[in-house]
Amino acid sequence: MAAQQNGSVHANGVANGPASPKPSEPGEFSFSAEPGLEHIRRLQAEFTAERDWSQFHQPRNLLLALVGEVGELAELFQWRGEVAEGLPDWSDADRERVSQELSDVCIYLVELAEKCRVDLPQAVLQKMELNRRKYPASKVHGSSKKYTEYTD
Repeated sequence: MAAQQNGSVHANGVANGPASPKPSEPGEFSFSAEPGLEHIRRLQAEFTAERDWSQFHQPRNLLLALVGEVGELAELFQWRGEVAEGLPDWSDADRERVSQELSDVCIYLVELAEKCRVDLPQAVLQKMELNRRKYPASKVHGSSKKYTEYTD
């Protein structure tokens, strides 16, 4: 059975245990292949239905919950200054809290996309293509300017 945290189901189905690995050597990171977003959507839909919470999980409420979870995640980074990739100076407990809050953000985002009938993986691909056109590497390489600030 899937585990729960703050009314959300953890994608890995584990309540306790290392959801976030210890910081690794610098290099490329990749997510595990499973579960995918559709699997997470189904797990959360089942979790919500079993508790008769669909009446509360409407777009506005889900958006506000999502914003709240982003705020909880932001609190973990507040006052720390710049943070190195992989969080190497953070304790295991702090990295686990980051993992939990990121999970809550993801779960609410996926459920909000479902309620808004947005095919999130396809929308991401379309948005990435739009960003490629707005920010061509040949024009923006090494710059953080907004696309409206570039001239031809």
